[in-house]
Amino acid sequence: MKILYICTHNRCRSILSEAITNELAHGLIEARSAGSQPVGEVHPLSIKYLSEAGYATEGLQSQSWDEFEDFAPDVVITVCDSAAGESCPVWFGKSVKVHWGLSDPSKLQGSEAEIKQAFMECIEEIKTRVLSLAEVAALNHSPETLKSELAKLGAK
Repeated sequence: MKILYICTHNRCRSILSEAITNELAHGLIEARSAGSQPVGEVHPLSIKYLSEAGYATEGLQSQSWDEFEDFAPDVVITVCDSAAGESCPVWFGKSVKVHWGLSDPSKLQGSEAEIKQAFMECIEEIKTRVLSLAEVAALNHSPETLKSELAKLGAK
């Protein structure tokens, strides 16, 4: 299964999701991430806290979704936080589309400890979803069932 995580800037949550999925899905899923308006660099704390949590960070980059037309993802997951008023980019490809809202730890103002906690909570939330996602991917569901199952994971 090929998954593309998207958000607007592709510098934090989508990057975290890509790295965690590729690490935990054990070859069942190939994950990439992109943005509708990428900033061109990964947030440095994304790299720092992914590394501290034991995830590989080599090759992670902020890039445009235009670069993924040939990737042909089976699933596109938006990770923007609509609860915080963020508008999510809209993917027009034929992929199954689902939304997994995540709070953006890179926007938190606070002490270093508070910011680290926000990143680690986001990483843990993604980890929990990805472990369930790998189970869903192994079952080779129809697109309709897949969308339903993935939406349930995003609601947790």
